Amino acid sequence: MINHIAYLAHYLIQSGHTVKIIAPCTRKGTHYFEEEVIPVGRPLPIPYAGAIARVPISPWLPTQIGEILAKENFDILHLHEPFAPIVTLSALLKSETINVGTFHAFHTKPREYWLGRPVFRRWVKKLHGKIAVSKPAQEHVSRHIPGEYCIIPNGIDTEHFCLDGSGRKEFKDGKINILFVGRLERRKGLAFLLNACADIKRKFTNFRLIVVGPGKILRLRYNKLVEDMHLTDNVVFTGYVSGAELPSYYHSADIFCAPATGGESFGIVLLEAMACGKPVVATNIQGYASVLADGNEGMLVPPKNDEALANALLKLLNSKSLRTTMGHNGLIKAEKYSWQNITAQVLNYYSLLMGTSKSR
Repeated sequence: MINHIAYLAHYLIQSGHTVKIIAPCTRKGTHYFEEEVIPVGRPLPIPYAGAIARVPISPWLPTQIGEILAKENFDILHLHEPFAPIVTLSALLKSETINVGTFHAFHTKPREYWLGRPVFRRWVKKLHGKIAVSKPAQEHVSRHIPGEYCIIPNGIDTEHFCLDGSGRKEFKDGKINILFVGRLERRKGLAFLLNACADIKRKFTNFRLIVVGPGKILRLRYNKLVEDMHLTDNVVFTGYVSGAELPSYYHSADIFCAPATGGESFGIVLLEAMACGKPVVATNIQGYASVLADGNEGMLVPPKNDEALANALLKLLNSKSLRTTMGHNGLIKAEKYSWQNITAQVLNYYSLLMGTSKSR
């Protein structure tokens, strides 16, 4: 979500608009591209839905946010997850302008909406417009907060993630490279991919799995799995990789794999891989299926199914022509999600809301 906010602000500024970002920060002077963030509170890491949410907690935040809104006098207040405590919810309640909410989340057990539904349904009247980043995200939130939603997807930086670029020298040894990108969390499904790799090795030995992403606790478990399954020559863990370096890993890959088990409202990493011309094997969960067409830019397989995952990867490992065709199709798909195109959609929605508000 941070990347979404940063890129949207950047391209809105590039379009000639004045943008201010209000967000919790660990230090003053934080910038998202050219825009300095107005800091409100320090984020605290809280486990949530299989991931880590960073939530600022302070009794002074509502007052501080109210003062900022009064000073800036915004034409549009765009809130990402508008009912999340405490920053966006406080801003919604304090706002006296046109409010737009973007809903990113998709969870199989949405306790926060279920518990807060009676209250949220009162507060939702303050939202003049509601955006969902995908059809699954819209279906998720509308079960608890009904109403009209405009679907405007996440965007990707198609200048940063693109066909041009070189791979990393350490992976240019003739092996076919499979790439995984994501935090080492259970719902990302890496354990199933490792099991699939053990199956693949019995039939195809000249491959490598490159695992990109942070996560110290599960890394120990995954290292043990790799050793037990005799995959030490086939699996490389890189740990955290900076955004600047990430494209070089996509360029090193022959196949991208996203084996998540659920909880994804969208498929950013799928689109990053597509923008670099890589075929994708992903699980057939709602967030991924909303981005990837099975058999076109890649293949969708049932989640938590080692055998199906291995079979799809083997099909691509054994066919360079199929990898090339699906990679080309992915390039075409990814361009539709460029931040220039997404920002234009957001601006059109702002204009619609401002016109509707003035006519009342």
